[in-house]
Amino acid sequence: MGVTALVMAGGKGTRMALSEEKPLLQVGGKPVIEHVITALRNAAKVESIVVAVSDYTPKTAKLMAAFPVSVVKTPGKEYVSDMGFAVKTLGLQTVLAIAADLPLITGGVIDAIIERYELCGKPALVVVVPLETKKQLGLGGEYAFEFENKLVVPAGINMIDGRRVNEKELDEEVCLLDRRGVAVNINTVQELRIVESLFKKELRK
Repeated sequence: MGVTALVMAGGKGTRMALSEEKPLLQVGGKPVIEHVITALRNAAKVESIVVAVSDYTPKTAKLMAAFPVSVVKTPGKEYVSDMGFAVKTLGLQTVLAIAADLPLITGGVIDAIIERYELCGKPALVVVVPLETKKQLGLGGEYAFEFENKLVVPAGINMIDGRRVNEKELDEEVCLLDRRGVAVNINTVQELRIVESLFKKELRK
């Protein structure tokens, strides 16, 4: 199965209230999107990488010229809409869509997610983390819902059969992962500080 990783890097990042584009926020001395691209390049099951940008992220688009990735420009509306636009525009088939603000994600975790998708036999998969784990890390947990008798939060990682992207409802596998690398993302200035601290702790392990 040839998997295309689609890095979602075209959002406004309005909650950050910063002048810098969200994918370019520095974590461990590098733009957060660079950590995501490195993890994807280390994933054995990822065949190619596409970065979805928009008019809101021109500096990100420019930076991507230095990486072995393709770039697609989306309308910059919101995650699901822009993902669908990129999938249809490029005619992608098996797609792993991932947010650009997951600095602790690893190639091993990405391969595990892809394997889960391959085994589930469903056209779509959403990765979630326990809300409690997010809270323990000091991070927010928007869009929580109940799964297996616990509150969980979407991690910003999805897989989809791109050939069925126009269908309104797809049978979806829920993949629950209680891992820091999946739980840690950045939506506020306070969370950026927390993530920087967590990143340093991970390096010391």
